[in-house]
Amino acid sequence: MTDVAVIGGGIGGLTAAHELAERGFDVTVLEANDRFGGKARSMPISDEPDALQGEHGFRFFPAFYRHVIDTMERIPDGDGTVADNLVETEATLIADTAGPGTIAETRTPETIRGWLEALRPAFAEDLPREDVRFLLERLLYLLTACDARREGELDDTSWWEFIDAENRSQAFRDQVANTTQALVALRPQVGSARTIGTIYLQLLLGQLDPTRPTERILNAPTNEAWIDPWVRHLESLGVDCRSNAPVERLASERTHVTGVVLADGETISADEYVLAVPVEAAPSFVTPALERLAPELGRIERLDTAWMNGIQFYLSEPVDLPRGHQVYADAPWALTSIAQREFWTGYDLEAHGPDDVAGVLSVIASDWDTPGILYGKPAKACTREEIAEEIWVQLKTHLNAAGERLTDELLVDWFLDPAIVETGGAPETQRAADDAVTDRVENRSPLLINTIGSLRNRPPADTGVRNLTLASDYVRTNSDLASMESANEAGRRATNAIVDRHGAHSRARIWELEEPVVFEPFKRQDRVRYRLGLPHPAAVTQSLRGATRRLVGRI
Repeated sequence: MTDVAVIGGGIGGLTAAHELAERGFDVTVLEANDRFGGKARSMPISDEPDALQGEHGFRFFPAFYRHVIDTMERIPDGDGTVADNLVETEATLIADTAGPGTIAETRTPETIRGWLEALRPAFAEDLPREDVRFLLERLLYLLTACDARREGELDDTSWWEFIDAENRSQAFRDQVANTTQALVALRPQVGSARTIGTIYLQLLLGQLDPTRPTERILNAPTNEAWIDPWVRHLESLGVDCRSNAPVERLASERTHVTGVVLADGETISADEYVLAVPVEAAPSFVTPALERLAPELGRIERLDTAWMNGIQFYLSEPVDLPRGHQVYADAPWALTSIAQREFWTGYDLEAHGPDDVAGVLSVIASDWDTPGILYGKPAKACTREEIAEEIWVQLKTHLNAAGERLTDELLVDWFLDPAIVETGGAPETQRAADDAVTDRVENRSPLLINTIGSLRNRPPADTGVRNLTLASDYVRTNSDLASMESANEAGRRATNAIVDRHGAHSRARIWELEEPVVFEPFKRQDRVRYRLGLPHPAAVTQSLRGATRRLVGRI
């Protein structure tokens, strides 16, 4: 039996352990935290027995997620599987400070009017007609561009430049460009057009696919609904799951890894090693010897991260909101939320303290560099308490624009992601030499972001080290975006590399991202054009428009 040591018990590590254990490998998972799940885990908000659960941020499963859903369907839970704990959302509220906002259905439409309603977030009614036409042209460009062009050209182009945001209406910039930050914590000016465009298409196509729900969320905190049953299932397969087992370093010889050294000094040896730690931790495991064997490991430290962290507000009453996401269109901290109590049908909220909690509003903040409206400071320059107060005020400003929904009397407690740690920095009145407010907090769990040209720094799961594979969301995957889906796919790719080396096992399934087959002939044509060094046909139109606009601007 082949021994495998998996360093990291997040989605990527647990996926690799699952796939390997099913194929007869002897697997040990080493997780530094007291709970498995990585960024996806939930955690008690206090040391009290039966405390309420808080999270790094709410979980969200769009239609294009295939790998994660397949894994969930193979994890027993009660009389079914954990996939049964997924609940379809019904609507998205796009809230603003000027009125009631816009509600768009997210359930699979059954009528033509329903389809139009579903597409409204992508093509808002207040967009100028020429902007809508231009956006359609850009989407057709993406759908007809070959993979080589996407990787060779679009990964080196920003989403902001690709959609010509500077020369579009303000409504267009708000609707199509800036909302990407709320989705992926990535400013469109620096985000890769390949990544943002691909995910934008997948989300849009997911609304048009009647065979799968547009988006789903869990019916209980993540560990209750998914991670804990998963760990129990892995243990039933013989996996040794060790929490509170931080790994200090990898030991290696000239051609391979020889062991993992734990923080307590214990060394664990195996035949194969899967490094499944997050992007900010991975470079510390790359020794000069390993980098010589696999230069791609040295490029991981060049990848960029951003802050996308969550806070839960516990309320004495449920909030009257549509059953789904809320997007706060002009919130300076790029907020999104879900009123989770209405979905947590598999979680007895009354059995968890405090006793007077009847509602949970889970919020994610994606912009930590823009000044807020309460303290006039970016989130990074605030204390944890100021962050909570600022987010609460931004929520009230939006949700109460069309009638009072949130009041201070409703707020029982809040739980900010513990990865946001106060540094004891300078007082709020003290400013740095460049007159910028000094950061007061640091983020110990940042998010990988796909910046311009970052694809070349993302390694494959199978490295140049003969017994080391990678299973994390910075690995090159079809899913591309830092997400549970990408981490799961990376775990499968790590499994396949190990299976290929040892033989006699079936490979884990990998899904391609689905796009309409009607565009395949155009992609084949563009593949020939790209090999000949010719531009995409739509790029000629775009460049002429840009040149004309610049010329007119000089007259």
